[in-house]
Amino acid sequence: MRKIIHIDMDCFFAAVEMRDHPQWRNQPLAVGGQASRRGVIATCNYQARAFGVRSAMATAKALQLCPNLLVVPGRMSVYKEVSAQIRAIFANYSQLIEPLSLDEAYLDVTNSQACQGSATLMAEEIRQQIWQQTGLTASAGIAPIKFVAKIASDLNKPNGQFVVLPSQLDDFVAQLPLSKLPGVGRVTAERLRELGLVSCQDLRNFDRLKLSKLFGKQGQILWQRAHAIDDRAIQSNRVRKSIGIETTLNQDIHSPEQVWQQLLILLPGLMQRWQASGERPIQALRLKLKFDDFSLTTVEQRCPQIDESVLKALLPQALERQQGRGIRLVGLQVSLQSQEASSQQLCLPL
Repeated sequence: MRKIIHIDMDCFFAAVEMRDHPQWRNQPLAVGGQASRRGVIATCNYQARAFGVRSAMATAKALQLCPNLLVVPGRMSVYKEVSAQIRAIFANYSQLIEPLSLDEAYLDVTNSQACQGSATLMAEEIRQQIWQQTGLTASAGIAPIKFVAKIASDLNKPNGQFVVLPSQLDDFVAQLPLSKLPGVGRVTAERLRELGLVSCQDLRNFDRLKLSKLFGKQGQILWQRAHAIDDRAIQSNRVRKSIGIETTLNQDIHSPEQVWQQLLILLPGLMQRWQASGERPIQALRLKLKFDDFSLTTVEQRCPQIDESVLKALLPQALERQQGRGIRLVGLQVSLQSQEASSQQLCLPL
């Protein structure tokens, strides 16, 4: 059994802004883009969340929910500096670190001798060190497998932690709602609910072959997660190659205008995810469509930035492959340059 810690900073960007601007601490605050420019919320503090504001929400919608919301632009260079401080703390406890973004990471502390080998005590100490060195709070999840550690880190937020011992793992996973599993979004959760599947225990009692027929590869992964199976190791040398966002539609769409409206909705979210990942140089912009027969098409173009005009050029290329079929999923993705690549590329067709 591994000992995995998932550390997740509490409303990271907003917390940094409140730390550096004490006058903002007692009011609803969000970091994001302007509503007039179709901006999106990157993150918000807990006062704002009480009004229903959340990350990836359109700024205009957030201001409707919370008219007194203070929306400030992000300071990515500052967030990167703080993230580097936090990762230096992680390195005192393990060299097996897998960053997921600027504000969260997995640590494998199975063989760490710190805190007499106790992952629970290590998580407590890491959180204390983060507070002492940065003035920010973090939450932690501790478990034998990755996806459970990530779920656990959200259970005692903010500034808390939750432990799932090996002896508790099976029972903990069995009672989990399927909506908590990685990869189960709103549409997938609804499809599962229509089959009478709400919890992992429900899925355990469902025919595995039928699940695979209905959900393909995802069905196999869901079956494994519902049985507390996750053999993924910490990838300390992992370099993220792409960032994406997509939406599965409640009803199929057919027209170019409908697809374009979905792309405009997704575009700010893609920008927010790219910024949160550290703004690595972009190599290409990719558009993805999934049709009603579950076939998939992608088109892409080399481009050093997230550019609406590039999407306008890509859309007709993707729709040439539609052939009268309905579109059930629309997605956007950027591929990232390697760490060594420093020169920007011209927008040229691939």
